[in-house]
Amino acid sequence: MPHHERLDYWVRESIRNKTFEEVYTIGKELGRGATCTVFKCNQTGTSINWAVKIIDKKVDKKVVQSEIGVLLRLDNPHIIRLKEVYESTTQIFLVLELVTGGELFDRIVSRGYYTEKDAARAIRDMVHGVHYLHSNGIVHRDLKPENLLYESMADDSKLKIADFGLAFVIGPEVQMITVCGTPGYCAPEILKGGRYTPAVDMWAIGVIAYILLCGYEPFFAEEERTMFKKIIKCDYKLHEEYWGDISENAKDLVTSLLVLDPKRRMTAAQAMRHPWVKGFAYNAEHMEATMENIKLFNARRKLKCVTDAMLVIAKTTTNIPLSSFLQKRHLEEQEEGGDKEVQDTAMASTQ
Repeated sequence: MPHHERLDYWVRESIRNKTFEEVYTIGKELGRGATCTVFKCNQTGTSINWAVKIIDKKVDKKVVQSEIGVLLRLDNPHIIRLKEVYESTTQIFLVLELVTGGELFDRIVSRGYYTEKDAARAIRDMVHGVHYLHSNGIVHRDLKPENLLYESMADDSKLKIADFGLAFVIGPEVQMITVCGTPGYCAPEILKGGRYTPAVDMWAIGVIAYILLCGYEPFFAEEERTMFKKIIKCDYKLHEEYWGDISENAKDLVTSLLVLDPKRRMTAAQAMRHPWVKGFAYNAEHMEATMENIKLFNARRKLKCVTDAMLVIAKTTTNIPLSSFLQKRHLEEQEEGGDKEVQDTAMASTQ
């Protein structure tokens, strides 16, 4: 019996005469999430290395099909490339471009010397990638530091956009209404509910640009509900202590992206023409205060990622109880009930 007749295939493009194991050799683990694991792999008989994202078929079938459907449409130097797809009875294998340069903020911290020009270069790569997506009718919907990876350790390495688990293909009769994304990077219109547009990606770029220039988040608050309220009101400031030496062009970009009305928010096409994005970031001096802030931001971000991952595992694994602290927090949230002004965000990730 042919190989493809033995399986209930989720993805048409994965119907092949060979299995993943017959074509690739799995190497070291690169990362692990609640529903998938990423490994380095080698195409047998060659010196070419790839990454393979192995997804358990316990996840939502439509989410996986959506991510793969989006990735198969993409071909851009600022987007992680999907080479091919394989399936087994229990798993999906996504063979992806292997990137080795690390996450955006990890790279900044490791290099030590950091200037406004470095920030502009990162934003330029992001804008180019998002402009390509929007031009092809795709909205990422989850742009954040964890999803921005450098191709290599080289100084001129390209920054690439990864993780299309929440990406959405839009059309003339298709509208986005799902509340999704990552707290801190969600646009106000997502948190309010109702319909929204590709402008949500530009808001996220605005948040990242803000952090790149001063080292802290524009809507930071200890409590998530307070942060959401600040986002909904577009309540942020350019504090003189950290923004006094930032160029006017850089400030103009940020304030053109972090705009409450999505119709007035700068588009990807407009951002590509912005002087600061095009390379007119003249400040090449080390931003010492920003660097110190970024170190703190990055450490706090990584700690939160670990905490969130533990919470997901605890909630989805019946034989692992929640810690007393997390149990208390969960009960408190239930007792507080919903906030009329802020809707809960629906989180989804295949990282």
